[in-house]
Amino acid sequence: MRLASEGASVGVLDIALSGAEDTVSAIAADGGRAKAYECDVSDPASVRAAVDAVNADLGRIQVVVTCAGIGRFFDFVEMPFEQWQRIVGVNLTGTMLVCQAAMPYLLEGGGRIVTVASNAGLMGQSYSAAYCASKGAVVNLTRALAVEYLSRGVAVNAIAPGGIDTPLQGVFGESLPAGASFKDIANAMTPLGSAAPEEVAGAIAYLASDDARYMTGSIVSFDGGLTAR
Repeated sequence: MRLASEGASVGVLDIALSGAEDTVSAIAADGGRAKAYECDVSDPASVRAAVDAVNADLGRIQVVVTCAGIGRFFDFVEMPFEQWQRIVGVNLTGTMLVCQAAMPYLLEGGGRIVTVASNAGLMGQSYSAAYCASKGAVVNLTRALAVEYLSRGVAVNAIAPGGIDTPLQGVFGESLPAGASFKDIANAMTPLGSAAPEEVAGAIAYLASDDARYMTGSIVSFDGGLTAR
């Protein structure tokens, strides 16, 4: 919605099509242009079809924001392998697949990628091995792409949020392992509490804009001071 408010035509990709359509309706109500696409970011064919459709329907892709993500707490010893695969598949592989599918269009005239990492990709956090590993890998994927495309007109930066007031935060809160307490994850909490989605959207919009021309390979902490401790 923030990008649309600044004049972007927005392709909204989500595995939950109804949610994407709700976002498109909200954008249209504010006078913006957007279209919803069903997409499972962990499936190469689904990603390729959705990204190609966005480019065909809305014009050459110039900005990519990879914000699909999942996670929950697990006792590391008891974490099911399928859950490890799913979290890494969405958070890391999904980011890679979307960037890979969009890159040919970005290279046609330049563009920007903003990946969504996490403070958990920059610091350790109990009961979060899969999530930390996936987001840490997003950080270095961002740096690798920034270096590879430095002279080819595509800038790649990451934003690393802390607690944002979205449903994902509730999923984490409901999955604390038996016998664990919130003291065990105190290093993931800040006196500033949670940020609003609109606040992190503003930071993403900046990274996607011409004002950030001189930034690439940057990892921008947006976490209420968590990684500054």
